[in-house]
Amino acid sequence: MTKYIIHGGKPLSGEITVSGAKNAAVAIIPATLLVDGVCRIENIPQISDVTLLLKILEQHGASINTINKHTMDIDCSDISRIGTAFDLMRQIRASYYLVGAMLGRFGRAEVSMPGGCDLGVRPIDQHIKGFTAMGAEVEIRNGIIYANVPRGRLHGAEIYLDVVSVGATINIMLAAVLAEGQTVIENVAREPHIVDVANFLNSMGADVRGAGTNVIKIRGVDKMRGGFYSIIPDQIEAGTYLAAVAATGGEVLLRNVIPKHLDCITAKLIEMGVTIEDREDSVLVRRTDRLLRTNLKTLPYPGFPTDMHPQVAVGLCLAEGTSVVTEGVWDNRFRYVDELRRMGAKIQVDGKIAVIEGVKALTGAPVKACDLRAGAAMVIAGLCALGTTEVEDVFHIERGYENMVEKLRGLGAEIECVDVIEKVPSPGIAI
Repeated sequence: MTKYIIHGGKPLSGEITVSGAKNAAVAIIPATLLVDGVCRIENIPQISDVTLLLKILEQHGASINTINKHTMDIDCSDISRIGTAFDLMRQIRASYYLVGAMLGRFGRAEVSMPGGCDLGVRPIDQHIKGFTAMGAEVEIRNGIIYANVPRGRLHGAEIYLDVVSVGATINIMLAAVLAEGQTVIENVAREPHIVDVANFLNSMGADVRGAGTNVIKIRGVDKMRGGFYSIIPDQIEAGTYLAAVAATGGEVLLRNVIPKHLDCITAKLIEMGVTIEDREDSVLVRRTDRLLRTNLKTLPYPGFPTDMHPQVAVGLCLAEGTSVVTEGVWDNRFRYVDELRRMGAKIQVDGKIAVIEGVKALTGAPVKACDLRAGAAMVIAGLCALGTTEVEDVFHIERGYENMVEKLRGLGAEIECVDVIEKVPSPGIAI
């Protein structure tokens, strides 16, 4: 076990390179199951979720060759085993993408119910709705998803998602690329990583159209070949460092970004008094004066992303005036509030609405990372707080951020990762 120790109160300054998109990588890696050949994938982030998925593929018989720390050759041509690595699958939310990929290739799948962050009820009913419309039979027994196609191959279908779901959109897309006929998915999610997954599939020989709009059409193909693909930069990692500069002050240049993908985030930061300069493949962020209050509500893309809510909320804790944050996606996103209160934040929560009254400063304290994005928020709070902050349960953070400590130290932050020595209780004295 490790924890981060942060000595805060210093502005950030310098340059940082954003890694490949976590949410794209954890879908593209399972998608290699659909490909008959070698997939060379570049810009893979070094995060624990990726490591788990690669181990799962290897346990299923995939051949993985590391070219460098961000480039890998993945060959799933000889995979034949299904229904292994349940213990690994339980540790990661994105394991459910294996259902769509395995159904598409083998006509059956056995996958553990997914794990990941506890953000409230995260049902997979829309995934199952899509699979059954395409001819699959799906049931869940003892925490395992069992799916099979009695006729051997999925068929095209028209599917309307009852709610906009990123996971269901991608999973149905994976299942459909090798299905017979055409599949039409309506009311789909439009996040940049969905477009990236579609582009990956097309580069390997699939026929996916409309990703990034409300309707995706997939014409099934008989086979997908190997090829090369580079994952897009991580929108949320970039947004996290933008939010960090907003909270601490300073000036930082973010390299390897797609500025258009950040518009939904930078628009809100500009309202808060942050200066943002978009460049071709980089963004300059600067904050000198005290932040201004604002209201925000999380929505599916292109709305403000739920994955940026906790990080920006830290800045609002220091803003002049009172802000209102409405969480429109997850039930348990406000679990980070108690941790910020330890540091002097004034936040009141009622259901999915939080009222934040800005204070002059936060004070360092021992806090925990409740989930991935809440953990990033705790790091940001520690960076701008007076004194020392210790962040525990940082394994949540390492699920989605590559080398966060090293990157922040490159910006002048005083942060280190240290081992936690668990105390063994002394044996009692028998009387």
